[in-house]
Amino acid sequence: MTESASAQPRESLPLDSTAQLLTRITAQLGTQLSHVSLNGTRRPMHHRTGRPAPSTTPPPAPALVAVAHGSRNPQALRTVTELLERVRELRPGLDVRLGHIELNEPLLPSALAGLGSGDAVLVPLLLGRGHHVKRDIPAAAAAAAPALRATIAAPLGPHPLLVEALYGRLVEAGWPAGETGGRSSAVVLAAAGSRDPDSAADTRRTARMLSERLGGVPVVPAYASAATPTVPVAVRALAARGRSQVAVASYFTAPGRFAAAAAAAAPGAAAAPLGAHPAMARLLLRRYDQALAGVLPASEAGRNNHLLASA
Repeated sequence: MTESASAQPRESLPLDSTAQLLTRITAQLGTQLSHVSLNGTRRPMHHRTGRPAPSTTPPPAPALVAVAHGSRNPQALRTVTELLERVRELRPGLDVRLGHIELNEPLLPSALAGLGSGDAVLVPLLLGRGHHVKRDIPAAAAAAAPALRATIAAPLGPHPLLVEALYGRLVEAGWPAGETGGRSSAVVLAAAGSRDPDSAADTRRTARMLSERLGGVPVVPAYASAATPTVPVAVRALAARGRSQVAVASYFTAPGRFAAAAAAAAPGAAAAPLGAHPAMARLLLRRYDQALAGVLPASEAGRNNHLLASA
């Protein structure tokens, strides 16, 4: 190529006219405005097919259904209702409901029917593994299938949060906070009782944990029914061993006949039932979250307490 040829200017590309630029700007502006509603919010983007894009809103969390035993004592229902209000305060927006095994409305089958379809986690307001946890609650969940997919959480006990609630109730009843107690002190852990050996094992474990929380003070499990020793027998046995200052810790979620009988047998301080203690509300949500994650507590290792009633 010669020098004169390479020096020739290249042909310039044609520039858009003013009219063409205005047309392109108007088209782009119209496209952008088509995604804005009259109220100023942006409409969802559409695929090239013209269908709306998939929603990115996460599905609602499964409902938490607290399963209480039920009691003829009207204070029991009020106490459980107060506890669930604390749970709602800790987890705003979570659908929290109540169902009873017997004696109170709503009964568990009705509570599950009220949910219709979807997912739910049933959290027993029970303190150990027994007939209700192993038989009654799974049967109600199975009957609600296939419309409702129900996961059953572990019972509340044993757990350190439960021990904190027991300790707090003892302090409220007069136990010296921060002190380990003298050689004459002891505690009776008054529980409902069950013929199921797993339930008794759970109560004994809670008694050991409470003893550690109290700095080594002896804690003896006792029962209102179906197991021994009874609370009066346990109190007398401790007195015979020189434990003259005996308090009774109420291992009940709410007031009732058994809790009242246990308190009446106390020679000294008698703690109130666990009720709506803040640690109890936190524990309910802990069991709910564990069930969603498929995590079994240590006491449940090797045993599947997780029921999934699916379609």
